[in-house]
Amino acid sequence: MADHLLGTWKLNNSEGFDEYMQSIGVGFATRKAGALAKLKVTIGKNGDKYNLKTESTFKTTEMEFKLGEEFDETTADDRHTKTTVTCEDGVLVQHQKWDGKETTIRRELKDETLVVTCIMGDVKCVRTYEKV
Repeated sequence: MADHLLGTWKLNNSEGFDEYMQSIGVGFATRKAGALAKLKVTIGKNGDKYNLKTESTFKTTEMEFKLGEEFDETTADDRHTKTTVTCEDGVLVQHQKWDGKETTIRRELKDETLVVTCIMGDVKCVRTYEKV
């Protein structure tokens, strides 16, 4: 399970985010706003459902899911994806598919830091969060 990831986290560092957003098709203005956003992520659980809420001064998104079950997701950049989240060796792996494209977002705990790795083809972004 991914219960060790539960809690509220704030963005501490981001590398390669603009390149990642560009690779998934996010427009210039939205990329610039996204780069400036001070993010707070809350990961919660109610029974067998997880909840992931991402808050910034620009936008708040929330998704609720059961591990291994595909669901419809509307992303912060307004993509409509078919998403599946699994837990692999303690890593929360989110796989999004839309318009013939696919991306993977991995969330894992390393030294009390939430490390989020976003992968689209050859493009990789790493964002780190500290617990609030």
